[in-house]
Formats: sequence, structure tokens, C-alpha cells
Amino acid sequence: MWLSDRWIDYELIDCGQGEKLERWGEQLLVRPDPQAIWNTPRSHPGWKKNAGRYARSSTGGGQWQNKSMPERWTVSYGALTFNIKPMNFKHTGLFPEQAANWDFARQQIRNAGRPVSVLNLFAYTGGATVACAAAGASVCHVDAAKGMVQWARENAMDFVMVAPDDPLALGMVDALEKAGIPAFGPRKNAAIIEASKAFSKELMKQYHIPTAKYETFTGLDQALAYIREQGAPIVVKADGLALGKGVVVASTVEEAETAVREMMEDKKFGESGSTVVIEECMTGPEVTVLAFCDGEHLAPMLSSQDHKRAYDGNQGPNTGGMGAFCPSPKYTPEIAERCVKEIFQPTVAALKAEGRPFKGVIYFGLMLTKDGPKVVEYNARFGDPETQPILSMLDTDLMDIFQACVDGTLDQVDIKWKSGAACCLVLASGGYPVKYQSGYPISGLEEAEKLGATVFHAGTKQGETGTVLTAGGRVLGVTATGSTLEEAIAAAYAAAKPISFQDMHFRTDIGKV
Repeated sequence: MWLSDRWIDYELIDCGQGEKLERWGEQLLVRPDPQAIWNTPRSHPGWKKNAGRYARSSTGGGQWQNKSMPERWTVSYGALTFNIKPMNFKHTGLFPEQAANWDFARQQIRNAGRPVSVLNLFAYTGGATVACAAAGASVCHVDAAKGMVQWARENAMDFVMVAPDDPLALGMVDALEKAGIPAFGPRKNAAIIEASKAFSKELMKQYHIPTAKYETFTGLDQALAYIREQGAPIVVKADGLALGKGVVVASTVEEAETAVREMMEDKKFGESGSTVVIEECMTGPEVTVLAFCDGEHLAPMLSSQDHKRAYDGNQGPNTGGMGAFCPSPKYTPEIAERCVKEIFQPTVAALKAEGRPFKGVIYFGLMLTKDGPKVVEYNARFGDPETQPILSMLDTDLMDIFQACVDGTLDQVDIKWKSGAACCLVLASGGYPVKYQSGYPISGLEEAEKLGATVFHAGTKQGETGTVLTAGGRVLGVTATGSTLEEAIAAAYAAAKPISFQDMHFRTDIGKV
């Protein structure tokens, strides 16, 4: 990922003995010779031009192109249009799944003055490109589907992390690999564990992985008859991707019938609801465990707990998540051992046996029932908002882990975690997840980060005057760490206090229920 805009006052110094020193303003980076591709002579007229752009060639050399970087790239794929925009970083993260980008940015800053594995990142996000103090690079993560691959090739991307569910399900990793660009994330045939709930349930059934009893339906009448036969409470799930909103935990038969009609008859989620999975309603604490995978080996991350309901006391409609914390005190070493043996390793082995080796992150949504841990759902990616606190606790270079997952050497990486805990509090638009207004100015962001929190942007955009505005349901994720879970929760709430926008809504009981 070697593309950068606004290289102001840049020079390269040959230090001898195979090292070169790069100076970007006040920031110094040492790059060992195998990575030292920045060998353009200082006499070149493009050497110190602000609009100069260095393009890396496949052989490790390159040339200066004296042209300005565009304000943004517009990339179309099918009926979708994506905007990509360079973004300077210092303290503002990218949210939801792109909290991984923030870890890259932290590594970049922390490793200043010694070799680093990631120099420049670019990101497509739906959030604001908040202008922060330049750390010498731009951030860029390619967050679209196959139409993005050509852009990645033309702009000499060395590695791509594909985070969201849609591009994974559409085969973006496959297309990148075909183009010769290494990519982190599962191929299309493995990403199906999230893209089709019917597939994942059948996989669990076939390989004896504990989960709720279920039936799959493609006909409305049969689905309604099954609901009346089973009674309530009962769970109705759209088979395909539905932006995290395709699951209804129905407390009455009537509620379940309405959910099925909306999915199958009214096409609330398009074709994603043409097939539905109806399953028993399990009870018990819910815990999430994300795990890195390289197709054969698996490395679980810290456990976490999400808060899906919109209102305090776990009331109201389901959302994409109103907050999360890690680690979960309910995920004991004994339960962890059972999950690895009965769920995690069998899942990775099952996918490999089916010719669908999984490389990337598997999200295990778990229910700790009286009969033991069971799978609620799989995701084929980092989860939101769990990723924000989890990666805040990571003490190993994330790029090293990504590379090991791609190379199949995850068992050779010693992944370390910080002691303590972390909490993410989501600040949402009033009325979310049903109906809400956007476009309101946000204040207090700098004050929040002065208190030591990281504010991840979700539903935000920049106004014409540079003001950050609300632009979605879940607007911000205020994330803080502490030596204990109680300290982390208190720090997140304290950091959120200065932030304000019209109709702002958040739960007051994250980590307390």
C-alpha cells in the first residue's frame, strides 16, 4: 500500500549497510534495503513537489508522476457506486469493521524511527475523512467488490484487507488473488458461512457442531405452519445478508408470522429473505469470540459481549450493536476450552473438509446455554462493535498476523494481548434503528480524545466547511481501555460526555447487564 498524497518536505537518505532513512516532515522512518524502493535520485524534478506521486513497479523500482492526486475516486460495480478518498490520520479511527485500519495507523506512528511493515493505507469508508495532523501517510482500505480490483492494481496496492460482508460474499478476495494481489479475508466459497445461514446451519448439523434446532423454508405456507406448530418464543432469520438486521427473536407467534411475511412476501431484505431459517430460541448469556484463521490453524482473540437491543435493559428492537466490551467475565477458561474443542476447531476443519479453507477472521456468536456453549451465528469478518475494544487490546503487529493468515503460518505467530479491559460505547441517531434524521453537526470530538479515548467514526461525513456531521444510524463508537472492566466502561462514558449532536442516543448500561 504505497500511495500517498501531499508528501510535503520529503527526502530519502542512504544510511549505508542496507538501510535508508525516510523523512516526512518531522517523522523519520528507517526502511531495510529489501523494502527500500524509494531510490529516486534527489536531483529528479519531482523529488520535493507537493503533488508528486510515487508509483511502485512490480520489480521494486518506480517513477515519479508529477500530477495531483484526485479528491476522490469513484468506482462502480454493478448497481453500486463507491467513493475512495485519501485520509490523513493521527487519532481518529475508522469504523465499523475498519478498526483494523486504526491498528495499522497506531503501528505506523509507534514504529516511527525503525522498520515498519505498513507504510501507507487507503480506505473506502462511509464515514468522514476527518483531517487530522499528518503522520506522513494517507489511510486507504479498499472496501468495495470486484470493481475495486482494477483500482488496486492500477495504484500498486501490495496487500488488501477486505472487511465487509458484501465484498467477501461477492468474491473480492478471489478476484484480488487472481490479479496477483495478496488479500486478507475468506474466498467466496468460505465466506458463505455468513452469506447463507441455511448453509452454515447445515454445516453445523453435518459436522456435529452444537447449535439451536432449526428448519429451513423456501415456502411461506410451510414456514407459517412450522411456527404455529412450534410456538413462541422462536427465532426467524433471513438466509442471506441483511446488514445485521435479518434476525427477529419473536416473543409471540404473531410476531414470528409477521417477520416471515415481511421477509418472504414483502421482500424486506430483497432476495436475502427468499429463504428463511426458523430455529429454537436458546437462552443464556451471549458471548462473541473472533478468531484468526489461516485455513488450518486458528487463534482465538479475546472474548467480548455485545449489546444488540436499542434501549437500556436489553429492550427495544435489534440493532447492529449499541456497545461492546472485552474480555467477557462469563467466558471462563473452562468454557473457552470447550469452545475450542467442540466449536472452533471443528468449524475450521469442516470448512477445510468441504474444500472451503477459511483464511481471515471467523466471528463466533455463542450462547452459553445450560447444555453448554452453542453457535448462534457465524460471521466471516471482524464484527462491529466488538472489533473496536478487541483490537484496542492487541499487542502484536496486526499486519504480521494478516500475513501469517494468508501464508498459512498462523501457528508460528506469538499473538500477545494487553492486560486489562476495553469498552466501546455507540452514540446513535435518535430513532435508530427505525427512522432517524441526519446531517447534524457533531461537537466535542477533540475533547473526547483528549481524555484518552479513541472515537471511531461510523455514520459521519464532512460538511462543506469541514464540520463533521451525522450521516447514519450508528454515528460514533467511543472506545476506551482500563486496568479493569469497570475502569474501561467508566472511561468510555466519561469520554462520550463532551460529544454532542441533535437527538443523540446511547445506552447507559453497557457492560452492566
